[in-house]
Amino acid sequence: MFWTVTKSLLSGLGTTFEIFILTLLFALPLGLLVGFCSMSKWKPLKYLTEVLVWIVRGTPLMLQLIIIFYGPGLWLGHNIWNGGEKGRITATVVAFVINYACYFSVIFRGGIEGVPVGQREAGQVLGMTKSQIFFKVTLLQMIKRVVPPMSNEVITLVKDTAIARIIAAYELTFAGYSFMKSAGITWPLFYTGVFYLIFVGILTLLFHFIERKLDYFR
Repeated sequence: MFWTVTKSLLSGLGTTFEIFILTLLFALPLGLLVGFCSMSKWKPLKYLTEVLVWIVRGTPLMLQLIIIFYGPGLWLGHNIWNGGEKGRITATVVAFVINYACYFSVIFRGGIEGVPVGQREAGQVLGMTKSQIFFKVTLLQMIKRVVPPMSNEVITLVKDTAIARIIAAYELTFAGYSFMKSAGITWPLFYTGVFYLIFVGILTLLFHFIERKLDYFR
């Protein structure tokens, strides 16, 4: 029984990891773009972005996932996600990317605005272009500032992947819960927690390593 549960949890862990990686892959650059839009000098774009971020951050991720997965089928008359496992994972990733991009955008914006204006002005005096100032002055210091809050969001993402169970995506929590439902046993749920703890533990060590590497900015 133990090995059966382990194999099932490992299968669910694979889906959890897939959702996690794909979300980061798309949400990080999108979050930076949204952050730039929220700082735009063009007021309509700035206000539109701020409203979007406010809506996404102010509503539950679970609600957003339900709307994204079931909404198109009700509105268009057919399920654009195909209803299979891949479709469920795709819908989950889309919902997670939108949600986390908005959270990341606030972190990126804070990191960029936290870099002293005098340093950018010094770059202009030295004849640097705007792109050179951003990549050689602003970006490097921003990374140092955003790593701690970003690490919290990334760890939260690991646990939020369990929300995919609401649309029957076979992720880690779904795998553990299925044994309680079918066999009436609860220990696989605690065993599931061990997988999450190991996953989060590895990420915690990774972020500690990154923070140490960025200490030269002090």
